[in-house]
Amino acid sequence: MRIFGLTDDVNFIAMEDLFAGFKYKKHKITELTDKDKELITAAKMVAKDAYAPYSGFKVGAAVRLVNDKILTGSNQENAAYPSGLCAERVALFYCGANYPEIPVKDIAIVALGKSNIITDKPVPPCGACRQVIVETAGRFKQTIRLLLVGKESVIEIKDANDLLPLLFDTSYL
Repeated sequence: MRIFGLTDDVNFIAMEDLFAGFKYKKHKITELTDKDKELITAAKMVAKDAYAPYSGFKVGAAVRLVNDKILTGSNQENAAYPSGLCAERVALFYCGANYPEIPVKDIAIVALGKSNIITDKPVPPCGACRQVIVETAGRFKQTIRLLLVGKESVIEIKDANDLLPLLFDTSYL
């Protein structure tokens, strides 16, 4: 399927195609638990304060630790690209630096377009973030569940390992 055409028209990939091959569930936001809504609200709030002057694409990530503490991070861009960091890594590195012994349980990711409105489709993490998420799960020998939030729906991925089936890890060192 063509993603970008040679002209100004853009053909978007259907959400079902975007997540083909992944084990996921699609939910309406109203179907989620109060704890999941709380996590998503935290991701939405932090996304608004992302520093994205170059792309205008703001992302927020909220992480729930196994002790139910919620920590957040937003993308931080820099003119000296690629010096910035994605929201997921900001949040996970903050967790690792401040709560190194407490495993991560869930991550909610919200992206805001240039008009500060949640994107229609849920946005998946980039490759570097997938590596960090899966390695964080492996560090604690448990799964991390993801909630990818769009305007009308949420994609739930119960095991972050499904995002990166050929993980580079310490077994190669």
